[in-house]
Amino acid sequence: MPVIDVNSIPASEVRPYNVLITGFGPFSRYAVNPSWLAVKPLHNTILTIDSPDEPVIVDDQSPTAEANSFTQDTRDIHLSTLQVPVTYEDVLAIVPGLHARPPVLPPSADPDLPDIMLPADGFDLIFHVGVAGRGPLRMERVGHKFCYNMKDATGSLAPIVRVTREENSNSNRGQSEPSEMERTERARLSEYLIESPVDGTEPPKRGFGKGYESFAEEIFTEIDVEKLVHHLKKVGVEQIYSSLDAGHYLCDFIYYCSLAESKRASGKADKSTTKVIFLHCPPVDQPLSTEEVTEAIKKSVIWLCGAAAKSAIPST
Repeated sequence: MPVIDVNSIPASEVRPYNVLITGFGPFSRYAVNPSWLAVKPLHNTILTIDSPDEPVIVDDQSPTAEANSFTQDTRDIHLSTLQVPVTYEDVLAIVPGLHARPPVLPPSADPDLPDIMLPADGFDLIFHVGVAGRGPLRMERVGHKFCYNMKDATGSLAPIVRVTREENSNSNRGQSEPSEMERTERARLSEYLIESPVDGTEPPKRGFGKGYESFAEEIFTEIDVEKLVHHLKKVGVEQIYSSLDAGHYLCDFIYYCSLAESKRASGKADKSTTKVIFLHCPPVDQPLSTEEVTEAIKKSVIWLCGAAAKSAIPST
């Protein structure tokens, strides 16, 4: 895939934001995943935002001429999309490459889509989308490391995690009962649940093991999800709320993996270069149409890139 060298962009031009949006592939009764239906129309599109409109104040004086000229610019957002298979193996194989510089992406699963122009210095935002049950949109706040006890679209299981007895005891001690949302999702995906062993023993711990030992059991996105949801409601996306339970299935799995890889790529445990977010959408027309979900994604990306631009304003 072609690589964009941002160093070759003329100084007079404002560097674009580069955003990757992923949806999932076929799964269960979905010959085309509702998340991919909403994501696909955004491939190789460009959105535009105004540069930060707050003037830069230096030593409590009036805004400088340079600051005023800066606020008059606009900035493009380059959107690319990728379909990810609904398997643990593919998530583990694909997601680390999304956070490389330049990114490494697999061939498109959709032959109708042109190649992605890969940014040499990586994506600024990776926006994952997956399908859940009937209901509003859910903007997820946290990804989980363990408890992936459902089979993927090929009938395969998440990797077994080898832990010491002490680690397993500590993990179980802090484990809460499944939320109502998770119980609903598990009922919907009951055909993929692992059956308990006949001898009554606990099933093995499954999730992220080798290579992810240093990462916490929960990783929260650095994005202020509550502010994002509040903004979306103000601009007409009323059926949306924030969530702390991404479901302990492939949606949760890709979210945790992407959050961890973002931190790994930045080399920092407390701050990532590439921001990561996950949105759960309902099946088509239950109650939102595909077009409404696509519009919600666009509005989210514009707000997120606008917030990033404002946070980049110099301060003294």
